[in-house]
Amino acid sequence: MIPYGRQDISQEDIDAVIGVLQSDFLTQGPMVPRFEAAVAAHVGAAHGVAVNSATSALHIACLALDLGPGDRLWTTPITFVASANCGLYCGAEVDFVDIDPRTWNMCPRALERKLVAAETQGRLPKVVVPVHLAGQPCDMAAIHALGQRFGFRIIEDASHAIGGRYRGEFIGNGRYSDITVFSFHPVKIVTTAEGGMALTNDAVLASRMELLRSHGVTRDPDQMTHTPDGPWYYQQVALGFNYRMTELQAALGISQMKRLEAFVARRHELARRYDKLLAGLPITLPWQHPDSYSGLHLYVIRVPVARRRSVFEAMRAAGIGVNLHYIPIHTQPYYQAMGFRPGDFPEAERYYAEAISLPMYHVMTDAQQDRVVATLMMALEQ
Repeated sequence: MIPYGRQDISQEDIDAVIGVLQSDFLTQGPMVPRFEAAVAAHVGAAHGVAVNSATSALHIACLALDLGPGDRLWTTPITFVASANCGLYCGAEVDFVDIDPRTWNMCPRALERKLVAAETQGRLPKVVVPVHLAGQPCDMAAIHALGQRFGFRIIEDASHAIGGRYRGEFIGNGRYSDITVFSFHPVKIVTTAEGGMALTNDAVLASRMELLRSHGVTRDPDQMTHTPDGPWYYQQVALGFNYRMTELQAALGISQMKRLEAFVARRHELARRYDKLLAGLPITLPWQHPDSYSGLHLYVIRVPVARRRSVFEAMRAAGIGVNLHYIPIHTQPYYQAMGFRPGDFPEAERYYAEAISLPMYHVMTDAQQDRVVATLMMALEQ
C-alpha cells in the first residue's frame, strides 16, 4: 500500500528521543521551550506555545481571545472538524463561510457578504478561523482587512502549512492574525508523533495560553493573588487543561525542524511531477495562488462527480491509499442537529463531491508516484 501520507523518522530523530529517555526530564523539562523557540524563530513569531495536539492549540487560542457563550466563531466547511469544534468547546455559536472555487480556501468575497449581512443583524463573529487547506495559505491580507473593518479576531489554522509562505513571508509570523496554529501529527510536514503549537506576537495571549495548557496553575508571583507562602507555592488562577507536550515529542520536533525546508522542497518537486504527469486527464488539478508558496501537505484533485467513487475504490483496491479531505462539517450529523442543511454552502459541497487526495509525502519516490499516476489513469478509463 502506498499511503496518502507518512512520517520520515531519521536516526538523528531517534537519537534525540533516546537522549531524552536517558535524561532527568520526560516532561516539563528544557526541550519544550527549545522546540517553541525553534519554531517561533523559523517563522518569525515572538512566542510559541507547544501543546499535545493542534486541536488543543485551537481550543486555548479561542479561550485566550475570550471566546465564550454568546459569541460566534466562523470557519470554512472544508476542514477537519476541530476547526469548528474549538468554538463549541468555548460555548460559542459556530457558522461557516463558503470556499473559493479555485483555491478551495475560505472565500474573502463570501466572507465580506456574510459579514455585511451579520452586521445588520447584530450577529458579527468574534473570531474567524481561516484554514490553509493542503498547505496553501488563504488570502490573509483580505481577511485581515475585513477583521479591521468588522472587529473580529483571527486564528490561522495552519495545521497543513508549516514551512509555507504567504507574500514571501513564512506562515505563522502573525502579520495578518492574532494566533497561528500548527499541527505535528505523523502525516503532517514535520511530526512530534502527536502535538501542536500556537504562535503569536502578543505576550499577553502567549501567557494566557501557557496558563491554560497546564491546568490554569502558575508559580509566577506576578500572576498570583497574594505573595507566595513559600518556594513550594502555586496557585490555580484559571480553569485550564492538561494539554502539555512531552519532552520526547519536543525533542523529535526539534530534530525534524532541521529538515523542514528540505521536506517542503521535495513536496514541491512531487507536485510539479504530478502537474506534468496528470496534465490532459479529465480531472481538475490544484491551483496555486501566485502570492503563496504552499506547504503542500496534500495534493488534491477533483474528479467528475459520476466517476469519483469508482476511481477512489479502484485506486484503494490497487493498493493506492487515496483519501478524502474533507467532508463538509455542516453535513455532519452533529452539526445537522444544530440546523445546518445540505445546500447551505454549495461550493464546499461541489468540492466534496469531486475531491480525492493523492499520496503526497517527502519520502515518496518517483517510482511510487509513477505507480499512483498509472493507477489513476487506468481507473479513469474503466
